[in-house]
Amino acid sequence: MTPVPGRLAVIDMQRVFADPASPWAAPRYADAAAGVRALLPAFAGRVTFTRFIAPREPSGAWRAYYARWPFALQPPDAGLWQLTDGFGDLAEHVVDAPTFGKWTPRLAARLAPEERLVLAGVSTDCCVLSTALAAADAGTRVTVVADACAGVDDDSHLRALRVMALYGPLIEVTTVADLLAEPGT
Repeated sequence: MTPVPGRLAVIDMQRVFADPASPWAAPRYADAAAGVRALLPAFAGRVTFTRFIAPREPSGAWRAYYARWPFALQPPDAGLWQLTDGFGDLAEHVVDAPTFGKWTPRLAARLAPEERLVLAGVSTDCCVLSTALAAADAGTRVTVVADACAGVDDDSHLRALRVMALYGPLIEVTTVADLLAEPGT
């Protein structure tokens, strides 16, 4: 497969979002996982997986958040935070963050100047959106792969994609097929 320019960040493909019994389940998680698997060969050696993890001790507004979701106050090695679908075995680089947005100094350091950041994962309307906006604000060109993402529900997923598309040309929304068919790839 011909490489696609840029770096791929796979956002939070974790058990807590895949398990239908989880209060944080993304109903189309399996569809997003299939999209991610289709992208991985085109980004060989240029993939970072992220994981949302709970802080040791919530502070500020996060205290109210975890009062609502106490099940999530578990250590980083807890089962709910583990990557799914064999992604853990493929993850050469993993960035953990106790925040929705994964545009952290560790993720930013993975990109060369002017390099594009391609985003896939869950949840479109939370962690993908937060990551895309922060990266775009930092001056990074962002591409969100719509069919390699999933939201808390279909409407929220589509609304988040529409909002991110408003940030063009800083943020572009595309599909797996269109990304893999880009000229020069």
